[in-house]
Amino acid sequence: MNLDNNSDLDPLDEQISEQLLERQVQRLIEVQTYLRWMFDGFLWLTVGTASLWAMRSDIELWIASFTWAAVRMSLIFHRLPFLGLGICVAMTLSTLVWQSSIILWGINQRERRSLINQVKKIQAKGKSHPLWRWVCEEKL
Repeated sequence: MNLDNNSDLDPLDEQISEQLLERQVQRLIEVQTYLRWMFDGFLWLTVGTASLWAMRSDIELWIASFTWAAVRMSLIFHRLPFLGLGICVAMTLSTLVWQSSIILWGINQRERRSLINQVKKIQAKGKSHPLWRWVCEEKL
């Protein structure tokens, strides 16, 4: 009879552990989202600001009279600042598309398996993992 009680608890324990794993996967997605936006902000504050500063005279010209020829000449003579702005815009757009796809369509199975594996690695490493506090630690 004692064996029956243990077998009744196993599916319940399994369901609870699956729910816990699902919450931890959701937390990992939130942490990844915050980290992506923080990286984008860091890029704009460093590379983006430096690129805009290097192009300040060209931007004044564009404000006075915008022409595509002026943009083309700026691109020819200021390739590095354009590259910096392109990286900032590309990273911001990639974060927007990534977050929008998660909101609209959810996580696909391959990405979900990858996130579950990441959560299991965090759990295996324990409190020494940098993301443990945000992903696995239960808040009371």
